[in-house]
Amino acid sequence: MNPTLSRRAALCLAATVAAAASGLASAQPAKPVKLIVPFPAGGTADVLPRILTEKVRAAYPAGIVVENKAGAGGNIGAELVARGDSDGTTFLVSPPGPIAINHYLYKSLNFDPTKWVPVTVIATVPNVLAVSNKLPARTVAELVAYARANPDKVSYASQGNGSTSHLTASMFMQQTGVKMVHVPYKGTAPALVDLLAGNVDVFFDNISSSAQHHTAGKIRILAVADDERSPLLPQVPTLKQAGVDMEAVTFFTMVAPPNTPKDAIAYAHKQFSTALAAPDVKQKFFEQGAVPGGWSPEKTAQFIRAESERWGKVVKAANVTVE
Repeated sequence: MNPTLSRRAALCLAATVAAAASGLASAQPAKPVKLIVPFPAGGTADVLPRILTEKVRAAYPAGIVVENKAGAGGNIGAELVARGDSDGTTFLVSPPGPIAINHYLYKSLNFDPTKWVPVTVIATVPNVLAVSNKLPARTVAELVAYARANPDKVSYASQGNGSTSHLTASMFMQQTGVKMVHVPYKGTAPALVDLLAGNVDVFFDNISSSAQHHTAGKIRILAVADDERSPLLPQVPTLKQAGVDMEAVTFFTMVAPPNTPKDAIAYAHKQFSTALAAPDVKQKFFEQGAVPGGWSPEKTAQFIRAESERWGKVVKAANVTVE
C-alpha cells in the first residue's frame, strides 16, 4: 500500500474514533440523573439498579440517584418518568408491569408504554414454583395431581392483582388445567411470610427472595420457570423438565421518556452495559439470582414487544383486570 495513503487512512480512522468519543462525551448529562424505580425499596427491582448506580457513578459527575416512586402496580413511577425530562437525566428501571403488561390490565393509563425509549434490559430473573411445607406435594406432578383432586382448595399467593406472580400462576393453571384460589398481597414480603407460615399453599416468586428459604428447608421450590436450570439452585428442575411447557421470567428494563435523543440513549447504554459486564457486578447479580443483560436498545425493544404480546395473551385468557 502507498505509504501516503496508509497514513491518510490511519488519520481518517483516528479522526472518526475521536469524533465518536467526542460525541459520546457531549451526551454526558450536565445535571443529576434519576433512576426511578416504581416499586418499594428492598426488593430485586430496587437492589439491582442500586448495584449499577455505584458502578457508573464516575460516568455521571453531576450525580446519579435511585428514587422509589411506588404505587398502582408501578404506574405512579412510570407516569412520573413519562412526564419527566427527555434529556437523558430521567430513566425508569422496572420489572415488566408498566413497561409491557399494565396496558392490558388497566382500563386507562396516564402514559403510553409503547412510547418508551429502550436503553437496555439490565437483568432477567426466573420465577420459581414454591410451595408450603404443609402441602403434601413434593414434585410438580404431585402438585398437579393434588390440585386436580382438590379443585379450588389449593391457594396461591401473589404480589398483587396483575403482578407477574399472579399472571405466572394463571399461566400455570392454563397449562395444567388445575384450579387454585388466588390470594393477593401487597408485595413479595407479606406473600412470602404467609407461605412460610403455611397460610397459603403456592407462590410463584422471584428466585432471589425464595431461594434462601428453600435452602434452609422452610419452603420447597419444585421448579424454575426458565429455559434452563438456575445456577443458584442447580438441583431444581425447570418446569419443562417437570412436564409443564411454560417459562416465566421477570425482566428488569431501563427505559427513557418519549423523545429522548439517540445520543443520550447511546451514552446511558454504554455506561450501563459496561457496568453489567464487570465481574463484581455479575457476582452481585448472581447472588440475587439475576442474569445480567446489557442488550442493545434495538434488541431490548424487540424483547419488550415479544414479552408484551406473550403476557397479553395470558391476561386475556385469564380475564384479569385491575381497577
